Amino acid sequence: MHPNITKVLFTAEDIAEATRRMGAEITADYAGKKLLLVTVLKGAFIFMADLMRQIQGDVEVDFMAVSSYGAEASSSGVVRIIKDLEAPIEGRHLLIVEDILDSGLTLSYLQKNLRSRHPSSVEVATLLFKEGKQEAEVSCKYLGFVCPDEFVVGYGLDYAESYRELPYIGVLDPLVYGK
Repeated sequence: MHPNITKVLFTAEDIAEATRRMGAEITADYAGKKLLLVTVLKGAFIFMADLMRQIQGDVEVDFMAVSSYGAEASSSGVVRIIKDLEAPIEGRHLLIVEDILDSGLTLSYLQKNLRSRHPSSVEVATLLFKEGKQEAEVSCKYLGFVCPDEFVVGYGLDYAESYRELPYIGVLDPLVYGK
């Protein structure tokens, strides 16, 4: 375990099992449909790659980069699109793949933005859901884990661009980020 991690919440094996389960659910729900995974960089890229390999069927991917954190430990509430989708999404089935749903501010903004482009459907798959942290209404159809209200890193999740490489999800020592 990394010295700045106080405890491991979800092991690599836990994550692999959740990803298999979610992939099976998505496969069943989108059978016979072409699905576009819209992945929010950077935190969700590892999860999206693993999830995509678990989905049987016609799947494409596109990437967005949005920011509401910067180098801070909590969301600023101001969402900026840094990189938009490359292809039109009108009439397509979209699945937004997220790493973590906490305040919901970023994801709520993203859902509204994408729905304004007239896709056939927009759903959300998130690896982690921080219960009780929501400040905006967001519906999440596919969920990996309910996560305690702690600052978590690993498996793509970062603090100031560090810790993404960890194969597990753990709690970052508050002394690292100043709490």
